[in-house]
Amino acid sequence: MTLNERTSVKSTAASLTGARKDTFLAHSSKDAEYLPGVIKLLENHGALVYCDLDDERMPENPNPETAAIVKGQIKQSDRLVVFITTNSKDSKWVPWELGIGDAELAPDNVALLPAATYDYEQSWAKQEYLGLYRHIVRGDMEGEAQPLWMVYDYRTNTATKLSKWCRSRSGHS
Repeated sequence: MTLNERTSVKSTAASLTGARKDTFLAHSSKDAEYLPGVIKLLENHGALVYCDLDDERMPENPNPETAAIVKGQIKQSDRLVVFITTNSKDSKWVPWELGIGDAELAPDNVALLPAATYDYEQSWAKQEYLGLYRHIVRGDMEGEAQPLWMVYDYRTNTATKLSKWCRSRSGHS
């Protein structure tokens, strides 16, 4: 991550200093360049986003303290968004964070945000345990004149507007 990208993530999250972060953003460290845009998308829909890159408590090198901070932050959150890319499947942290969110949060408050250039890169996001979770997508929704961001359950073909989902407060199971 370049200095400009880290500054952008920090300045995006700095606007929320002192505010309770209600949405935990899980991501691969290899995807840091995309995080400012992901954070902005979620914040524009009402989320108060926690991103570990903005957390001054984080040790320089990951260790058990890192894990304790992350676990505590997920437990305090109402929602978990997992930014899924081809890098996610190689991450040590993303599956662990998803497992904590799955155990701590209501199933409807965990969502994947898949990002890929090609369709074949997204196919694995629907495989195995990742297929349990809803996806944040942009598309047409019945009753809406324009395409919008939504949290979509492809198994039931149902969706909730992302803005409504981000503002819900019933996070824990």
